[in-house]
Amino acid sequence: MKIIYIGHLNNKARACQRYKALCELGYQVLAHTSVPKSRGYYDKPNLIDRVLWKIGIPRDTTKVNTKILNSLSEFKADILWIDKGNTIYPRTLKKIKKIHPIVKIISFAEDDMYAKHNHTRFYKKGLKYYDWVFTTKSYNTEKFELPSFGAKNVIFIGNAFDRNVHKPIQLSEEDYKKYSADVSFIGSYEKERADSLLFLAQNGVKVRVWGGGWENFQFTHSNLIIEGRSLFEEEYIKAICATKINLCFLRKINRDLQTARSVEIPACQSFMLAERTNEHLNLFEEGKEAAYFDSNAELLEKVNYYLKNEEKRIYIENNGYKRCIEDGYSHHDRLECMIGKVLEE
Repeated sequence: MKIIYIGHLNNKARACQRYKALCELGYQVLAHTSVPKSRGYYDKPNLIDRVLWKIGIPRDTTKVNTKILNSLSEFKADILWIDKGNTIYPRTLKKIKKIHPIVKIISFAEDDMYAKHNHTRFYKKGLKYYDWVFTTKSYNTEKFELPSFGAKNVIFIGNAFDRNVHKPIQLSEEDYKKYSADVSFIGSYEKERADSLLFLAQNGVKVRVWGGGWENFQFTHSNLIIEGRSLFEEEYIKAICATKINLCFLRKINRDLQTARSVEIPACQSFMLAERTNEHLNLFEEGKEAAYFDSNAELLEKVNYYLKNEEKRIYIENNGYKRCIEDGYSHHDRLECMIGKVLEE
């Protein structure tokens, strides 16, 4: 099986984790990055690129469209896998359908691609050329969402963790000094998250916050420790493993019902306290494999309860870890599932 893989191949990006997983699964994979590798996860594009993105016609800065067409002629791929595909031109996909009709074209996205702020004109107009569209947003499968753009075979797939990265690790005394916390949150600023964290702080809970966009929230309360930087790879894992209660907030602008953290935290054999949704409840049993909350009041109640009940906390984190492994929540398992569906056709 030969696969051409298109995605953000910066080592800190999850697309790169998927690419590596495909290679480890034994597929012959030729990869091209759709975003400059030098661009960091939170790096801000220049003014021209921001304007072009705003009007839905971003530049193909890595010449990935040309690379795809050239590679298909030379590599003879069975599958063309495209993560998001916001810079893939509809004319490129149309040409592939004409010249290489046997190649299965797959779209995969972790973002809410129906939302205007996440897709470009290129993505929207090109969606009809994909044979399969996989999304981690269950509502994107509804007929008035991605299928209304012309998408066929829109399939919901759960979020995944990288089994080579997200795993329990032994921490040194220095690690504990640097990353330990009773309660922490790792993620970017959003008002609802900030309100919940401030509520905890005002009620006597000390919370450590890692991620971007929190600068204006600095010194809001003495119980809120705003670290002012993002965590990736090993640092991210160390902070999760050194925390008693890892909070998992969902991004409202993306209508999240689960997120990557939803599986990455339990995969590190660490305790997760997350917003209660049907998808979270399907991933992990409440009170056995994870803990959930609906309101700030319940959040505070659960934090205080689990800080006092270490045995219960350890019981839940062990079961959550076991569920990740046994139910196949890794990139390797999810990718095998998706490719299996394509090959069944």
